Amino acid sequence: MPSRLFAVLRTIVVATLFISLWTWFAPRWMAMSKHVVLQPVLGWHLVPMIIGGAIMLRCCWDFAWTGRGTPMPLDPPRRLVITGLYRRVRNPMYLGMGLLLIGEAFLLPQVTREMLIMTAVLFVVVNVFVMVYEEPVLRSTFGDDYERYKREVGRWVPRLSAYRG
Repeated sequence: MPSRLFAVLRTIVVATLFISLWTWFAPRWMAMSKHVVLQPVLGWHLVPMIIGGAIMLRCCWDFAWTGRGTPMPLDPPRRLVITGLYRRVRNPMYLGMGLLLIGEAFLLPQVTREMLIMTAVLFVVVNVFVMVYEEPVLRSTFGDDYERYKREVGRWVPRLSAYRG
């Protein structure tokens, strides 16, 4: 139990720093020379932000509680995480972050274009990172269990039925 709680605490720190970077610092940096006016707080843009945020929170929880690690590559899960949303798609945390960034892009109309470009570039970078680093590391760490999971669950397109492993 203590290792789980320590993993949850580490994940809270890592997730807070990571999400702050992309949802607070990056947009403000893009808007430095512009006067940014937020859209009304209760707008349609909140839908992808709330869904994306909820997806990321659930994934962070699964990394900490089940995997006993964090989303940070220097402190990855010690156990293969194939629970929760990971039963339907291999990279739900990245998909959730993408949704959150798209919603935020429309929350900040003065930098919508820049935010959408940043999100598209991040998707390409993340895809390369997943294929070049994450998947080989997962294969070497978890072996046949990961290979079986990888064959059954798509990288970006969710399954209709949950993977049972």
